[in-house]
Amino acid sequence: MATNKINVVLAHGAWADGSSWARVIAALKADGLNVVAAPLPLTSLADDVAALDRSIARLDGPAVLVGHAYAGAVIAETKSRNVKALVYVTALAPDEGEKVADVFYRTAPHPLAPKLAPDGNGLIWLPDEAFKNAFAQQASADELAVRSAVQRPISPACITVPVGRPLWKDVPSWFLVAEEDRMILPETQRFMAERMKAKVKTHSVDHAPIVTAPHIVVEIIKEAIRGVTA
Repeated sequence: MATNKINVVLAHGAWADGSSWARVIAALKADGLNVVAAPLPLTSLADDVAALDRSIARLDGPAVLVGHAYAGAVIAETKSRNVKALVYVTALAPDEGEKVADVFYRTAPHPLAPKLAPDGNGLIWLPDEAFKNAFAQQASADELAVRSAVQRPISPACITVPVGRPLWKDVPSWFLVAEEDRMILPETQRFMAERMKAKVKTHSVDHAPIVTAPHIVVEIIKEAIRGVTA
């Protein structure tokens, strides 16, 4: 199987949209890969999985799914038979019967992590100061301004329902552990990666390497592609 026959499907996390993958998309497309960023509504885990499945269904051939943060739970819920590998970018990976919130709040939060609660509409927004303090502290001022401006709120229905049998039990997975992550602590990431038996890459990056260190994200995606095409 040629590497350029693999589709790459990117899934954004909470408080983000597909534009957060811009630099990753550009680098992968420059290598001749077919790349799409699935637009997740962040209204419920079921809605997000359905949106991901619609993106996968538009493609011909095998796919590698890449999930950032919350979307780690989403990519593991798809039932598409075209998925050959999963890549977790400082992502959440609940096991069967667990909720996203279970792994997110597994340990005490970082001192600079924001306190999160639904607003009057039942949606959880990230405070503006949290982007520079915890979400992407390694980003430039311009990047922070964009991330704050395009953020999409997440519904509690995304993180408070048990997941089914995760796909990482059945297909190979790769995990980028971010040692400077203040949203999902590195020890939590290592715990999830170990029980997944994922192939791990560790870097001194923040919670949003898809923005602040895209070359590192591209490297692990390419490694996953090589792993399933060898």
